[in-house]
Amino acid sequence: MRGIGKRFRSGIDALERIDLDVGEGEFLSLIGPSGCGKTTLLRIIAGLSEPSEGERHLSLAREAGRKPTTRVGYVFQDPTLMPWCTVTENVLLPFRIAGRAGSAERERVAAELHAVGLAGFERVYPRQLSGGMRMRVSIARALVTDPDLLLLDEPFAALDEITRTALNDDLLRLWENRRTTIVFVTHSVFESVYLSTRIVVMNARPGRIAAELRVQLPQPRDRTLRASPAYAAICATVSEKLARAMAARPH
Repeated sequence: MRGIGKRFRSGIDALERIDLDVGEGEFLSLIGPSGCGKTTLLRIIAGLSEPSEGERHLSLAREAGRKPTTRVGYVFQDPTLMPWCTVTENVLLPFRIAGRAGSAERERVAAELHAVGLAGFERVYPRQLSGGMRMRVSIARALVTDPDLLLLDEPFAALDEITRTALNDDLLRLWENRRTTIVFVTHSVFESVYLSTRIVVMNARPGRIAAELRVQLPQPRDRTLRASPAYAAICATVSEKLARAMAARPH
């Protein structure tokens, strides 16, 4: 993205002069004060919203010789499941929209439900699931088309700490196994440091990039990392950058 700006019809400037590259296989977290434009930026990356100015270019191909693709998965803060459909039918939705929902696609759905720990829940309805399990369904639905780029907008914000920690670990395992490029929006410093290879800190509205930090922590990561001095030091640095971003006066 180059020179990205976004002004809404109300006259509110949400984003200003955003220059950002996201590398293939990277786990990038966006963090910043409420209302700074993180979700707006994520929607622009996804192609769900057009910038008012600047250019967005997306071209991803994970295999040599493969035609460039723009296959993107998006996980919203709310699981946005269809309550009248089973878990399987919810995850099958992208294939139904594409006009293909045969045996191969159903096998793919079953594989993704197993990957997110929901094997055995195929015929269950969303109302019968916990909040964490509903979010697992949402993640499976985003992964079922094998996206090159996975975008997650504060997917764990409404969950209790125990469930959130478990889903952090599950998301890391999925990323380590697939190396899908991920852009992850969060308000949690601790979550961003635990998950990411790089963190982008944004200023208050209009959103601008205040700082970028490489997270140089060992891979693969596990919960013991959260007790390490290196993890604590990076969390302190990100917290300082975030405090400065929050104190910056909007203009």
